[in-house]
Amino acid sequence: MKFSSRINSFRSRPDLYQSQNTMTTCDLINRMGQVEGLTHIELNYPEHFINQDKQAIKKCIEDNNLKMGGIALRYNKEFIDGEFTNPNETIREKAIQITLDAVDMCRFLGGNTVTLWFGYDGYDYCFQQDYFCAYELLVDALRRVTLPNPDMQFSFEYKPYEPRTFSFIGDCAATLLLIEKVGSPNLGVTLDFCHMIMKKENPAFSLFLTSMQKRLVGFHLNDGYGYCDDGLMLGSVHLMQTLEYIYYAKRVNFSGLIYFDTFPTREDPVAECTQNIRMYQKISRFIDQIGMDNIADIIRHQDAIKVQKLLMTLIGDK
Repeated sequence: MKFSSRINSFRSRPDLYQSQNTMTTCDLINRMGQVEGLTHIELNYPEHFINQDKQAIKKCIEDNNLKMGGIALRYNKEFIDGEFTNPNETIREKAIQITLDAVDMCRFLGGNTVTLWFGYDGYDYCFQQDYFCAYELLVDALRRVTLPNPDMQFSFEYKPYEPRTFSFIGDCAATLLLIEKVGSPNLGVTLDFCHMIMKKENPAFSLFLTSMQKRLVGFHLNDGYGYCDDGLMLGSVHLMQTLEYIYYAKRVNFSGLIYFDTFPTREDPVAECTQNIRMYQKISRFIDQIGMDNIADIIRHQDAIKVQKLLMTLIGDK
């Protein structure tokens, strides 16, 4: 399995590792290197490269025996009215150029995936967005960044809301429809567990849909209560949905990057990330012990009592 984690999670609890509150990108990578079982790293662009030496970052990743998974785009508040759908052409073009620059940085570091999350492409009020115009702008921009870079995998991470009241593309079906409209073979989907719970999707079903369309690229795993993007530890709230999700990941032979998008604030971030990896591995082993065929039989009979017994077995009841 390939595991990565949110690098900004490792900014928390600086008192546990060093006295300074401001940590460089390499400081954060060094903390990540302490996590048992972590194999890959993903960085935010341009956030983690501002006033940083890219050669030093590359060497730091290697020195910590990590591999580069990819780059995630993070557009600053200059784009508060939208990234790819911004009504200001100059700002819109800047967002596209930042994305293309991120592609170059990903190549330089040896990564192969660029994750697109558009926090500001959305609306807050009725009559605030021309849906026809915004959709065409988004499709055009996605074609401009994906088609000239066939060697790079692009992945769209949808989220229903936050920071906008409504994201322009906020659910699984809308994302798959958009990808079909764009028509780029190298554009897929990153599924974020919390985002799916916020949208009241069943995560395993969204995994099925994206896999069926051959667009599943990666996972952002976490947990939450469904009202906002809590970023809690894996399986801490929705244990049963997490179990089903990992079962379907096995069923579709998912081999991509498993990324923990969590927000430890009071927890030791190294211990928290280690716990997420252990939880995923524990559930994965449990599924193997029960047997894929046996779980498929439970599904086939649609027996809720047997499902509940499966949960009881997971938590240690014989």
